[in-house]
Amino acid sequence: LLIADVAAPALAIGLAIGRLGCQLAGDGDYGVPTDLPWGMWFPQVDRVPLARHPSQLYQFALEGLALFALLWWYSSKPRPAGAVSGAFLLGYGVFRFLAEFGRQPDDFLGLLTLGLSMGQWLSLPMILGGIAFLAWAHHKR
Repeated sequence: LLIADVAAPALAIGLAIGRLGCQLAGDGDYGVPTDLPWGMWFPQVDRVPLARHPSQLYQFALEGLALFALLWWYSSKPRPAGAVSGAFLLGYGVFRFLAEFGRQPDDFLGLLTLGLSMGQWLSLPMILGGIAFLAWAHHKR
């Protein structure tokens, strides 16, 4: 648990690098159409210019930079073993859930029950697991 706690902030940086790489390579998770001024055209997806949310950049900022900053701050004080790992799971799940609102759902799935995407449904166990892990770490203290 102590190794996982030490590694958690670095994992957030790894996620940031991966998301930035996806954006630069033009891979995968494109955003939903938008009229916001920072919308981007992805010619790999749309033949005619259509502004879309830069969902990879949202994930870079939230799951990478913001999560790293929060974990760095949280881990700067003594915490029970497993608490930082629980905070990572909780933070990653919450930030991923939020970023999914700007992401185009998979064509073959679309939106699922309650209007949530598969990414949001997969984030819920991380959120619940993070809460449980944090509670367990602080309870065993």
